[in-house]
Amino acid sequence: MRGWRLWLALVALLAIAAVCLLAGRWQLSRSAEKTALADAMASAAAQAPLALTPAVAQGTLGAWRPATAAGAWQPGYTVLLDNRNHDGAPGRWVATPLCLGLPDAPDPAEGEAVDCDRAVLVLRGWQPRERPGEAPALPPPPVPGAPVEGRLLEHVPRLFELSALTPGEPAPAAPIVWEDERAPVLQNLTVAALADATGLPLLPMVLEQRNDTGDGLLRDWPSPVVDVAKHKGYALQWFAFAAIALIALGVIVVKAFRNRNR
Repeated sequence: MRGWRLWLALVALLAIAAVCLLAGRWQLSRSAEKTALADAMASAAAQAPLALTPAVAQGTLGAWRPATAAGAWQPGYTVLLDNRNHDGAPGRWVATPLCLGLPDAPDPAEGEAVDCDRAVLVLRGWQPRERPGEAPALPPPPVPGAPVEGRLLEHVPRLFELSALTPGEPAPAAPIVWEDERAPVLQNLTVAALADATGLPLLPMVLEQRNDTGDGLLRDWPSPVVDVAKHKGYALQWFAFAAIALIALGVIVVKAFRNRNR
C-alpha cells in the first residue's frame, strides 16, 4: 500500500473508531438518564398523596408524586390539546383549571373576576376528535364537587412543533381566546401561558387526573419510555464497531511494518 493510501486508511479508521466511541458513550449517558428517571418516578410514586390546597408549600410539589385536589372548576377556561391519539384513534386532551379549596360554583360570566387564591391546571382526560363534516366536539363539563386524584407533572406533555426548526427567535405564541363558548384547540400549552390568559394564580405544576369522576373521558395516560436495556444494547453495538475499526487499523499497521522490513 502506498504511503498516502496508508495514511488515509489510518486516519479514516481512527475517525470511525472515535465516532463510534462517542456514540457509545452518548448511549450510556442516555441509559443513565433513563435509569435516574425510573428511580425518580418510583420514589415519587411511593410517597403519600399530596393534598393540593391554597396553602400548599412549593417545596412539596414534585414530578410524579400522587396528589389530590378539590374545589371549584372553571370550565369556561377549558383548553383542548389536539393531535393526542389513543389506540390509534385521533383525539384531544381536555385541560381545565380548578380553583383549590373553593366550593364548586357556576362558571363566572365573561370578564368576571374569579375569587381564587390558588388554582391548578388539571389534565382531565381524552376525548375522540369529531369526524370530518361534524360540528366540533364539546368537552364534557367536569362533575361538580368530584375530588380529583392523580399525579403531578412538571409541564403539559408537548408534541413536536415545526417552529422548533425555524432559525432565530421563536415566534410569540398566539393568545388563548375563548369564543362562542368553544374551548380553544391548541397543539401545546404551558401553565404560564394559561395563567396569563386567565389571570388565575396557577401552581407551577400540572395535575394528571387518574380517577374516574363520571365525565366520560378516558384516562389511559402515556408514560415516559424507560428503555434502559435498549440504550445499553446500542452502546454495545457502537463499542463493537469501534473495536472492529481499531482491529482493522492494527492489521494494516502490522502489514505495513512487515512490508517495510522485507
